[in-house]
Amino acid sequence: MSSLSNPETGSLGISIRVAGLTAVTLDAGKIGFRKEAGVRKDEGTFDQLAAFARDCLQEAGEVERIGIAVPGLISSDQDRVEYSAAFPELSRTELGSMLADALGKPVSVENDANAGALGEYNFGAGRGAESLFYATLGTGIGGAFVMNGEVWRGRSGFAGEFGYVAINSDGLRLEDVASGPNIVRRALGRIHQDATSDLALLDESELTVEKMVESAVRGDDFALMMLERTGTYIGSALASVINLLNVERVVLGGLIMSAGESVLESIVSRARELSFGPSFRDLVIVSGELGTDAYAIGACIVGNGK
Repeated sequence: MSSLSNPETGSLGISIRVAGLTAVTLDAGKIGFRKEAGVRKDEGTFDQLAAFARDCLQEAGEVERIGIAVPGLISSDQDRVEYSAAFPELSRTELGSMLADALGKPVSVENDANAGALGEYNFGAGRGAESLFYATLGTGIGGAFVMNGEVWRGRSGFAGEFGYVAINSDGLRLEDVASGPNIVRRALGRIHQDATSDLALLDESELTVEKMVESAVRGDDFALMMLERTGTYIGSALASVINLLNVERVVLGGLIMSAGESVLESIVSRARELSFGPSFRDLVIVSGELGTDAYAIGACIVGNGK
């Protein structure tokens, strides 16, 4: 079990991602309960989420409240999913109320990046920072701000849409080049120019960002090059955040960051190049410590009303 501090007891945190469902509880400074399950395309998303939550309630011990981390736009009252590209079925639903009725427990819903930010701020790479920007870099791209322990949500609750930051004068957005599907699209455009890469042996339909990350970890030069170039795009967008907000710390999470230090270095190098010098000098940019558990851990905090 992972060592944590400042536990939030009585709350179950669940994250739903394309890769699957994860649930945790926090107890006496550690992850006391953890459960995972896949998400099937041939079954309703809500039904799977509700069934998974019921199983967790039976196995996790005493739970008073539930927090759910969802990739998408969440209403300011933390009940309604306004839009989710990853799970369209959940869009325009009062997910919190629906789950509360199904489970008999209070349920709060949070954007996954906001939840990840809270997880890292309280228990991971953000500990001790007064101001933090968190980015999740995977199938989609999200961002969140934490200021003095609270998520800064903006006027309508949608602050932190990092994927929408423009990275060139033509309006190309970070999401257009650095989200998982778009990394694969870019790789397919030049993969056959590098016959030495293991990825070139795959059928095009088999290439995923997960396989690119795995190849990069094994030292595949092509995979590393594509992910490092992705890091340059991320660094360009990150410089805008640094210049506008002068945050104390940036924490980068998500699948792409598991590819190795060279990706982080490419992000930092580009951000340094484009950032206002004094703001960058007082900044720390680090990879997240909690991995994909950050979302469920943050959901635990959200479920506890924080």
